[in-house]
Amino acid sequence: MNAEKLLETIVLAADDKRADDIVTLDMTKVSLLADYFVIMSAGSQRQIDAIVDAIDEKVKAAGGPIPRIEGTKDSKWLLMDYTDIVVHVFLPEERAFYNLEKLWSDAPLVDVSAWVQEA
Repeated sequence: MNAEKLLETIVLAADDKRADDIVTLDMTKVSLLADYFVIMSAGSQRQIDAIVDAIDEKVKAAGGPIPRIEGTKDSKWLLMDYTDIVVHVFLPEERAFYNLEKLWSDAPLVDVSAWVQEA
């Protein structure tokens, strides 16, 4: 599975579980960490878990890689590392505190609006 197909699968799965404010950064020219960062918010701890589980299921079903997951079921921020793509799922206050979009502001945004339903 190439990075673009993996990215689409991740965004669709997150959106299906109603992740908020999904932002994707193209990291290829600003970091060696990954090709993309996908950053999103969830309204509750239960929703974080549902989003992470849905992404994991959909990627596995599509033949994608198994992620390394950082954080626990009680974390306010879970990270899924797919090597080419790093997914960050935050509670809103944690997302505002760490502000990854500002930290990595040199990374261009990737338009994923075609994969996201309007609220």
